[in-house]
Amino acid sequence: MGETRNEALAAWLKAHGMSVAELTDAVNVAVQNLTGKPGATSERTVFRWLSGENKWPQERQRIALEMITGLTITALGFVPRGKAKTVSTPPPAPPEDPSVHRRRFVGAATGTAAAVAVPLASAASRPSRVGTSDVIRLRDAVENLVELDAERGGHTALERAALAGADEAIDLQKRSTTQRVRQRLFALASDFTATAAWSMIDAGQPDDAGRHLDRALTLAGMAQDSDMTMQVWNLRAMLARQRGYYAEAVAAAQAARATSIVRRSPMHASLAHARTAIGLAHSGEHRAALRSLGRAEDAIAKADLSVPLPIWMAFYGPAELYSITAIVQDVVGHAAEAEAASYRALAALPEGYRRNRANTTVRLALAQLHQGDVEQAVTTSGEVFEIMAGDPIPGRMRQTLGDFQRDLITLAPSEHIAHEWIDRYRTEWSTP
Repeated sequence: MGETRNEALAAWLKAHGMSVAELTDAVNVAVQNLTGKPGATSERTVFRWLSGENKWPQERQRIALEMITGLTITALGFVPRGKAKTVSTPPPAPPEDPSVHRRRFVGAATGTAAAVAVPLASAASRPSRVGTSDVIRLRDAVENLVELDAERGGHTALERAALAGADEAIDLQKRSTTQRVRQRLFALASDFTATAAWSMIDAGQPDDAGRHLDRALTLAGMAQDSDMTMQVWNLRAMLARQRGYYAEAVAAAQAARATSIVRRSPMHASLAHARTAIGLAHSGEHRAALRSLGRAEDAIAKADLSVPLPIWMAFYGPAELYSITAIVQDVVGHAAEAEAASYRALAALPEGYRRNRANTTVRLALAQLHQGDVEQAVTTSGEVFEIMAGDPIPGRMRQTLGDFQRDLITLAPSEHIAHEWIDRYRTEWSTP
């Protein structure tokens, strides 16, 4: 009977962007850390694991694989000897519990960068040679920060932790390693630095964000990583729009569209077109904005939504595109279409995306206000504070709420309900 391919291990490699050669290197490094002697696992051994020819690695290899992946050996699709005949299909690897990441950041909301950056290794514990296991460790640290951002929003402790991670990655690439690992470390340094920039964008601190993005773009170029380059240009477009530099926002979005990853990935292409649409709408180029929005919709329709996205793009999908559509339609003067898109976004958002839900609710309130439905808009905007109850409102959201107050005063200056809203919510939305 033929062997059964180890789909669980193959899926883990794909999800983490790791090659057979890199897994081989990581196993050997882990074995050396365990035993004090270099591991002897070959690429042929890993191919045999993947093909199902070898269903149960040696004990030290099993321990190394569990250390590298954080999963049990059976969750990685391996079958103990004596059970192979009774198990026809290896169990799929379970999704990693986000709470595991969050537990690594106990005290992060009030602590220092050192408290946040728990996964980063101390100098004394590092082996002399840097390998794939270091790449995995730092990639986990990036994911931890993204989890923290999703839970708390942009803040200075997150920024400091991300910059500490970037420094760690840059320091490691100076040591003995392969060119491939060195490039991955530069890519991780770029990812950490872009995460710091995003934290400042979300916190409404554009000057710090701009400096971080300049550095992140340089690091992405050194890594020769198109995905990281796309991430930086996407954030640059967001920052430019936040500062009111709409021509720059369009140029940055177009630079994102020019990256090679956009030609390979419909999801990246959709995001780049959507970001272009926002910049064009604010620049007064309304027809061009709607054309770009249409291209974003066409691209996402071609995407396989089951394929895992890079961690920085986890926010993007149909719900986010509906939310961007609401922004574009409202800016070009189609408030009814913006309201409809906001409702679609809210219906499509996963339950846990609280800040996204709050941001979209503000956009819904603006669309209702721009149609003259002042009472409904005021009621809708009040839901934002209920959604965010117990957590500070990020700077970017406060700015949008400020836009709502400005338009409320402009469109309904004598309405009693407008003054009530200002009296009730001004302190909540304006306090950092």
